[in-house]
Amino acid sequence: MRWWQRNRTPSAVETEPEPLPRWIGRVEDPYRAIPEGVAPARRRTRLWVHLTLFLVTFATVTINGALLEGVDLWQNPSGVGAGLPFAVALMSILTIHELGHYFTARYHRVPASLPYFLPAPPFFIGTFGAFIRMEAIPHSRAALFDVGAAGPWAGFIAAVVAFVIGLRHSRIEPLPSDGMGLELGDSLLTKLLVHWVHGPVPDGYALYFNPVAFAGWVGFFVTVLNLLPLGQLDGGHVTYAFFGRRHALWARFAWVGVVACALFFWPGWYFWAIFPLLLGFDHPPTRTDWIPLRGWRRWGFLCTCLLFVALFVPKPLAPMYPNESVPLQGVPEERHREQIRELGLQEA
Repeated sequence: MRWWQRNRTPSAVETEPEPLPRWIGRVEDPYRAIPEGVAPARRRTRLWVHLTLFLVTFATVTINGALLEGVDLWQNPSGVGAGLPFAVALMSILTIHELGHYFTARYHRVPASLPYFLPAPPFFIGTFGAFIRMEAIPHSRAALFDVGAAGPWAGFIAAVVAFVIGLRHSRIEPLPSDGMGLELGDSLLTKLLVHWVHGPVPDGYALYFNPVAFAGWVGFFVTVLNLLPLGQLDGGHVTYAFFGRRHALWARFAWVGVVACALFFWPGWYFWAIFPLLLGFDHPPTRTDWIPLRGWRRWGFLCTCLLFVALFVPKPLAPMYPNESVPLQGVPEERHREQIRELGLQEA
């Protein structure tokens, strides 16, 4: 199929599914396409596997939430319940994200598994995320777009709800002059939501997230990671659905951007730079690859790109070091004098 043919309407003969190239046949399994209207053969669902992974992941995320609340689980094991708000919020976001993929895949008759949740050590948020396993590539680029975009948008809506609810229970306090902390990066959307709920944060103060708000922030970051147009991430599905085989070029541009962010902003981006080197940049073709996206899906692609821009944070995490001099502007006079006495300085 020549590229110039993509802009014209295919004839009735051309709309018949064309055989895939011979080289695809050798790697087609498990990415074989299922023609529209044909009921695909489905593997037997092992519900106990999905349920076990969910419960183990819920437990590790709960432990992480308790640790974030400062609970010493060795001295007070019963204090693990303090991590439940974080665990319920984050697991809900991840579940809604994956169910968005699952139900959209079922709608397009693409065989897909229930979500697999990946537990992680409690000090690492408690989870590596979740995924569903598609046993076939959607039959068209339109179906591929729907399946790829449904998860990030569903998870994004859940994350907004959690973030706003958590913000209403978060607190603004003076920056500590002793001790260390972790500063979370602000995206355009998080800045807007914080300003909407709390107004401008005065100089010398910081907003301390409620566990539910932190879960919402993690949900935003997970959405950004999934929307990277690399390989078979959600962003790879969406980008391939719009650009077709030119997706390979955009994936390499995105990879260069990820490497630049790792060099100049946050070393954690190196992991996402290595990820496509191991699993590949490219995306398998659909059965009717010559039919481009049309109608509202083209606008949906633009909105998905804007969602990525609104949530992207070049430096998601940064250490916050002790600050011996808190800016005087916006700090109450009594608090300022108290800090001076704590530092052993003489008042001017």
